[in-house]
Amino acid sequence: MGTRYAQRDFAAGTFRRAPAGPAELTREPVSLDGWSPLWTGLARVGGLLEPAPQPATDPWMLLRGRDEPYARCPTSRRMVAEGPRFNCAVPPGGYAWWYIDATSADGAYGLTVIAFVGSVFSPYYKLSGRHNPDNHCAINISLNGPRGSAWAMTERTARDVDRAKHHFSVGPSAMRWDGETLVIDIAEVSSPLPYKVRGTIRVRPEMIGSTAFSLDPEGRHRWHPVAPRAHVEVSMTDPGLRWSGAGYFDSNFGDEALEDGFNDWHWSRAHLRNDVAVLYEGKRRDGTPFDLALRLDRMGNWHDIEQPAPVRLPRSAWMIERLTRADRGFIPRVAKTWVDAPFYARSKLSTRLFGENVEAVHESLSLNRFRSTIVQGMLPFRMPRAIWR
Repeated sequence: MGTRYAQRDFAAGTFRRAPAGPAELTREPVSLDGWSPLWTGLARVGGLLEPAPQPATDPWMLLRGRDEPYARCPTSRRMVAEGPRFNCAVPPGGYAWWYIDATSADGAYGLTVIAFVGSVFSPYYKLSGRHNPDNHCAINISLNGPRGSAWAMTERTARDVDRAKHHFSVGPSAMRWDGETLVIDIAEVSSPLPYKVRGTIRVRPEMIGSTAFSLDPEGRHRWHPVAPRAHVEVSMTDPGLRWSGAGYFDSNFGDEALEDGFNDWHWSRAHLRNDVAVLYEGKRRDGTPFDLALRLDRMGNWHDIEQPAPVRLPRSAWMIERLTRADRGFIPRVAKTWVDAPFYARSKLSTRLFGENVEAVHESLSLNRFRSTIVQGMLPFRMPRAIWR
């Protein structure tokens, strides 16, 4: 492809003309479909940008600029990405998910909502041969706190799913973009103990990212931080509680099963005083490592940064290995483990990054553990599949 870039459209799976050069990469996007200025530049999900050949003295100059202070860091593989675009095409065998997390201002509560197409952890999707991702959708909510905790994740069939550009409903629960806010309506029943989980969550972005990142050389797995800093308001009727706090919103897309691409990964995000830091690392299925260390500034620009020092955290109760990064000499503390599953752990960390003491949201995922027959047999008890309307 010479000095050009290949761009692959996530939704259509096709390639479009590459930009003529660096100037085209820095142009402001045109406002689309009447979206507010905050979300201008987030209306399409774009394609992979392969770095053009550059002088060996600075092979990442095009993506960084000559004055980037971390010029020796391996560059991230970037894509033009604008979303959330709930109607993106998901190929057979593939997946898409939209992830929101939040912590209350007093630090007492934690929340995660994940909307899945081709639910990556679904035993039913796996048993079906993964031919129809839209037939295996779910909206998962995990809420933790001293006055009320809840979990729900019921998978539903394609006849109970409605996906459009600004709307995604799965049975009685839904996400919708109303022009300024992502509104999430939850109406679920927990499992295996059946109790109601109902409420409304509002996510108001404070900063946005218009760049996505490839997690493998072929671009089969992509990650898009949509709103790395947001204000989140939680109003639940079941359990009855209300709170607000800082949040985060991203999405992932894949063309194959997650466990076919990776052995494990460790991810964390932290809201710094002015920026957002995201650390992402793990091993692919072929044994090669991947890692991203990024900071998002107030202008919505991501900067590759040098990875902080590695730190091994205490294993979870299910003995999941947890790794993170922190300023050299600092030992992070697991302040709270919100989700402790046989193959996955999500936690709140008290840590220090780039000279700041921060609270971070952290997750560790073991896909080798997930692939085991024992774990696959346990999943239906927590992730039932609705066969009724």
